[in-house]
Amino acid sequence: MGHLLISMLKRLSRWLENNWVTPAYSGWVLLGITLCFLGAATNTMAGWLYVISGVTIALLSVSSILPQRGLQGLAITRQVPGPVSAGEALSMVLTLKNTTAQSKSLLQLQDLVPERLGGVKICAISTLVPHGQHTWRYEIPTQRRGIYTWPEVRLRTAAPLGLFWCSRLHPAKAKAVVYPQILPLDRCPVIDALGDETGRQRLQKTAINATGTEGLTRALRPYRWGDPTRLIHWRTSARYGELRVRELEVLTSHQSMIIALDTSNTWDIDSNTWTIDSFERAVIAAASLYHYGQQQGLATELWTAKTGLVRDMTAVLTVLAGIKLNDGGDHKLPAPPLVWLTARTGKPLPQNSAEILFWSKTAAHSGASVQAEDKQGTNRLIISPVDDLQRQLQG
Repeated sequence: MGHLLISMLKRLSRWLENNWVTPAYSGWVLLGITLCFLGAATNTMAGWLYVISGVTIALLSVSSILPQRGLQGLAITRQVPGPVSAGEALSMVLTLKNTTAQSKSLLQLQDLVPERLGGVKICAISTLVPHGQHTWRYEIPTQRRGIYTWPEVRLRTAAPLGLFWCSRLHPAKAKAVVYPQILPLDRCPVIDALGDETGRQRLQKTAINATGTEGLTRALRPYRWGDPTRLIHWRTSARYGELRVRELEVLTSHQSMIIALDTSNTWDIDSNTWTIDSFERAVIAAASLYHYGQQQGLATELWTAKTGLVRDMTAVLTVLAGIKLNDGGDHKLPAPPLVWLTARTGKPLPQNSAEILFWSKTAAHSGASVQAEDKQGTNRLIISPVDDLQRQLQG
């Protein structure tokens, strides 16, 4: 009951602050003193007590109006952050402009960042000159992939007397895309052995002829960990102040490969964080295998039940950034060669496919990755939840 009452009072205080004003600690103290003086004056009929009560009431009234005026005539703009990979920092830039002919002082700018990215970020601004602006730059460290959005920032002040807080929400939509980590793979036996014997020979021939740096430039994008340095476009990198690499339309043979990620409820093996961590490792594996396939000159695609086939590197990473456990869809599994990432075996796969199992019990007991091939010719790799993922994928 007590927690419920406190929660209701907090919501009421926040609503008052966003729509009118709410007393600060000093404001509550002065309000209490005023009520005491007013009560004493009523009982004693002492004129000087009425005077003190009137002065404090006037001071409280003025102090409740001035903070609201201090937030008028302010505009906020945001520079949309570019996508980053998990482990890198998001660069955020907010600009506060004073559109009036009066100075603004003692302002507090709050960026309402989601809790998964660390929660609310605060910037204190002492003075903002007439028609001036203040640019706030800060970085948000990222630990896990995701697509994060938040629509508003909060501008707050208690100036000039500090008796009442007043805040207003300003639209400044942010969308931060955090790609999954890409593990640099030197080799990957699951992919290298994919398909029938003819396909393997054609794959090896393609990998030799397509070095990963040949082909027509399709687009330029920011450098990501694992990209070959030969693909860096130095002239464009110098102009933008950051490394940019070329995305190529690699001219290869007809050999293709599909990375298929299982997002069904087969991952709900345990009702604890292990299932979430296992799925995150599968997403990292999907991104790494897709990148490896492209480096080998394969026409690599990603498949999920929700999105179907996705081809472009940027589109693939965006899909993997936003994919969630139990994301359903109507898209059916495509034809082989197929690499199926799942948590539970037993699903019939096309012949000459490969299966990567993120299976807790088997992996925990084995303590290492185990590769096998079933009667249908499906290569199987079991991933341990405790061993290094990059080492296991490289066999």
